Amino acid sequence: MRFEKPSDVKVLYMGTPKIAIYPLLALLEEGFNVVGVLTQADKPNGRGGELVPSPVKKLALKAGLPVYQPLKVRKSLEEFENLEFDLIVCMAYGQIIPDSLLKKATVGAINFHGSLLPKYRGSAPMQRSLMNGDHETGISLMEMVTKMDAGQVYDKVIINLDEVKSYTELITVMGEKAYEMCKSDVLKYANGELPGVPQNEEEVTYAEKITPEEEHLPLNLSATGTVNYIRGLSNEPGAYLFLNDKKLKIYSASVFNNETNNEIGEIVPNKKRLLLQLKDGVISLDEVQLEGKKAMAGQAFLNGARLVYPTFLK
Repeated sequence: MRFEKPSDVKVLYMGTPKIAIYPLLALLEEGFNVVGVLTQADKPNGRGGELVPSPVKKLALKAGLPVYQPLKVRKSLEEFENLEFDLIVCMAYGQIIPDSLLKKATVGAINFHGSLLPKYRGSAPMQRSLMNGDHETGISLMEMVTKMDAGQVYDKVIINLDEVKSYTELITVMGEKAYEMCKSDVLKYANGELPGVPQNEEEVTYAEKITPEEEHLPLNLSATGTVNYIRGLSNEPGAYLFLNDKKLKIYSASVFNNETNNEIGEIVPNKKRLLLQLKDGVISLDEVQLEGKKAMAGQAFLNGARLVYPTFLK
């Protein structure tokens, strides 16, 4: 069967966070027949616990699309019994999709994954690439199969990480690439015009989910490694150290010099910069937020903190 135009293709879209808006927007702009949107349940927010819909749900409702939000999709398959679709398109949904649902798609199921597969399979590929100091990453259009991120790859786009300052910035860059790829590739895939390339299992690496413990910035890294670690967690959730038993979140940092005149973790006295000593050099903490306060430039924090030296971050 050949689809002459996007509106001939019935699509079930799956996604949840901000980055997943981009492919859905591309599908709508191209005129695909989006028959439903699967997204995570609304999450409580703030002290009042008000339930907030996901960014994908907000866009879906605005576009008048049916929305499905099962707590566990594998236990809610009856919701999709009467839903017919040719194609599943997914980006950052947040749950494993059961094989029985994947097989309901008469053409196939594809996913936009935030790495150059087979490198960085898993849930945190973008964060890990920045934290590890990689010079490039990218986005892969891949077949959805039962095994996580193991399907054939239909297309890849490379992203230069040397020009990306933070995970937050990478989300936007990656989303824009997914938007472009969705517009150029989805109809071709539906018509069997994109040959799939199997992944080399010998080259597979994994990007495990960021744990709360990992948000506590380790002080045993190099100066460059510390800056990259901060990039990978900024702006959400934000790496932190403790200053007098209060969390000091660090949203951006840069290498200042290679001097090792102070103890590791010590704030180096300086009138214009908030400086931190590491094992092979000093870094500048360029944007920080002390627990209970607003985010601010490192210099502004330094001016108001009235630190008594020596002061250490832990």
